[in-house]
Amino acid sequence: MSENKRRDVASNPGLWTPANIVTTARVVLVPFWLLVAEMLCPEGLAGSSADAGMLAVFAFYAILSLTDKLDGYLARSRGEVTTFGKFLDPIADKLVVIVSLCFLLEHGLTTSWVLLVVVAREFLVSGLRMVVASKGVVVAASNLGKWKTATTMVSISGLLLCMALPRGVLFTWLVIISQLMLLAAVVLTAWSGIDYFIKSWKYLAEDC
Repeated sequence: MSENKRRDVASNPGLWTPANIVTTARVVLVPFWLLVAEMLCPEGLAGSSADAGMLAVFAFYAILSLTDKLDGYLARSRGEVTTFGKFLDPIADKLVVIVSLCFLLEHGLTTSWVLLVVVAREFLVSGLRMVVASKGVVVAASNLGKWKTATTMVSISGLLLCMALPRGVLFTWLVIISQLMLLAAVVLTAWSGIDYFIKSWKYLAEDC
């Protein structure tokens, strides 16, 4: 392969890069995860023994969450950061979080307020991005967003694991820790939304 051709391949990695395949698979697997979770979910929150079905649901969700790091690593390490990946990756993150929170809400392990804050923040930031982008500006994302996503996914994983464990000391402590982490995630979610709004304000107020 000539040097010029190598440069063309590097500058145009194509649509179906390994990172984009992982991201697309994550989007496709989210509704499949929900179907599996609904089918395997026990009637009660916890019984006298571990529930193998919910352990599988927890493991499935943990893998979906970890792929968020995998596709980012693949894209950066291979120099294959694409527009399609930038578009689809945040959508995949939102689906993984919102669908799992709906499942937990259905089974009484979270509240509608948690879901409201998460969804409202996503609407706010998505709207702000569109407005700011129309002015040819890109507002840099802060580390708050990364911490928010990581904390939310870890807390959800903990609550899903609770559904698989028998009642006892471990179950009680895991519920408490996971709920506290979810509370921290809600605070980070609201904070990151406010931070993005503050950064975008000068572009929103330009025409005023």
